[in-house]
Amino acid sequence: MYALGFAVFLLVGLMAFWLLAFVLGVAVPMWLTIGAVHMLRPKRLLDEDE
Repeated sequence: MYALGFAVFLLVGLMAFWLLAFVLGVAVPMWLTIGAVHMLRPKRLLDEDE
């Protein structure tokens, strides 16, 4: 029974590690890049379509 508990502990720990690695390596840089591009994009005061 101790081996099963240790295996579940390792499984949960490794899933948490890979989720944290994905969030810090992909999601946060993508979020920051999209936010920076959105802030640097020129704003249109009036639309010419009307």
